[in-house]
Amino acid sequence: MTGAAVGVIAVLALLLFGTGFLLGRTARPVRPSDVGTPVEHATFETLHTASLAAPPLRAGLTEESARRSARRLRSLLGTDALCLTDRDRVLVWDGEGDHHGTDVMQHVRELLASGRDTAFRTDCGDLDCPLRWAVAVPLTVDHRVLGTLVAYAPRESAVLARAAGEVARWVCVQLELAELDRSRTQLIEAEIKALRAQISPHFVFNSLAAIASFVRTDPEQARELLLEFADFTRYSFRKHGEFTTLADELHSIDQYLALVRARFGERLSVTLQVAPEVLPVALPFLCLQPLVENAVKHGLEGAVTRSRITISALDAGAEAEVVIEDDGTGMEPERLRRILRGEGGASTGIGLLNVDERLRQVYGDDYGLVIETGVGAGMRITLRLPKYRAGVHGS
Repeated sequence: MTGAAVGVIAVLALLLFGTGFLLGRTARPVRPSDVGTPVEHATFETLHTASLAAPPLRAGLTEESARRSARRLRSLLGTDALCLTDRDRVLVWDGEGDHHGTDVMQHVRELLASGRDTAFRTDCGDLDCPLRWAVAVPLTVDHRVLGTLVAYAPRESAVLARAAGEVARWVCVQLELAELDRSRTQLIEAEIKALRAQISPHFVFNSLAAIASFVRTDPEQARELLLEFADFTRYSFRKHGEFTTLADELHSIDQYLALVRARFGERLSVTLQVAPEVLPVALPFLCLQPLVENAVKHGLEGAVTRSRITISALDAGAEAEVVIEDDGTGMEPERLRRILRGEGGASTGIGLLNVDERLRQVYGDDYGLVIETGVGAGMRITLRLPKYRAGVHGS
């Protein structure tokens, strides 16, 4: 548990003990056999209840996690009813007066936009309903409001308002940990996909066949190609380091293209333009090779004459800009959008999707692939790489 979470829980214990007295209830009645002062008992109860509510929230803010944690969150606050929402709907209602669930989103609409706590009267016409006042607090992760926690009570209470804020902060800590878990898992899965999927079995077979074709006619060429193939596969299947340098990635691409040119000869023309100052820039391992493989595939698909591929890596101030362009068959923009949403199928466009996801995970959503294409218009892929980013170091 992080230091922030421990601090939140400590404040919760003191606040919630007072809340229980003011609202006429505690999380659980103190038994005569319990040892310790009332404050110590309230602290223990708070920590125990929080520990039970934490595991569901580590799955993120979903209907299932909200349902499994709501009762314990309400117990922490000792209030009559509690509601959890995402940005669009009520995820769960726990406690009395569930008829108020129909107007919750109307009350929290401004909160979702501003990210600021709000309190409101319920104006309930049911004389038997105990819910007369509520406080709503945003659930925020990385400056994004994911939803709200809304606590209801018979009357206005400054203590409940503060306690609800502390509970919401503790929930946010759990949701942040869920985001970290999800990002870590996705990164590992993406790396495995990169190592397994980007080295096409067809490419391996075709490269060996091309090398074999030179064994008798040009043994020296066959030897050079075999060394290129060995170095390329060694780099591609290396097991150390999440990141590499632009220099190493471009060197691997040069080896890959040497093998491709051995097969297609003059049908493939490749132009490289590289600024020396960007060569030390670090980037996720195997980010460029799948894009070049994609350019080769689409550049030579159905080509009856020469296909041209241009690769540039240029200095753009605080960033390096890499552009990979081909004059091949291109693609329908809608099909491309489906691929980048992961809807292209198990064997379609996995290279583009993989690279796009990894760039966004490492650098943020502003650094995804920018792809320009159309049927018969070729494809131009642009990616930007910050020259420096904490935790990103070539190996």
